[in-house]
Amino acid sequence: MLLKKTTTLLALGLAFVCAGAAAQQGEPQMNLPRTELHAGMYRISAQLAAAPREREIGLMYRKQMPEHEGMLFAFEVPGVQCFWMRNTLLPLTAAFVADDGTIVNLADMQPQTEDSHCSAKPVRFVLEMNQGWFAKKGLKSGARLTGAPFTSR
Repeated sequence: MLLKKTTTLLALGLAFVCAGAAAQQGEPQMNLPRTELHAGMYRISAQLAAAPREREIGLMYRKQMPEHEGMLFAFEVPGVQCFWMRNTLLPLTAAFVADDGTIVNLADMQPQTEDSHCSAKPVRFVLEMNQGWFAKKGLKSGARLTGAPFTSR
């Protein structure tokens, strides 16, 4: 009986190690739900990272991202949100966004760094886009994003 329990525990431990190894192999999350956002006349198709693990992985391991796509990180409550780029291969710009869709501040982030980029005040949303997207569209702090996440609160 003891041998059977030990074997079962070892099998469970091995399963956890294998699952952890698979997570560390660097698979990007490509199948998160999407939400449509707008920045003036510009449409954004954003993957929605709402669960803690989804937010933790974010855009890690992505090798490319279409110009009009991004990832919207949604937190349960406003807070000073800080992001870094460990295991992220693309240069990104993070827009820290208030509940009403107003961009509080923007931060350009370099790939595979651990530099911290934080919101200037508490926010619940962070939208990551390819670096330069906001600048090319003339969008700065104070610009407003629209879409379902910003109208439901």
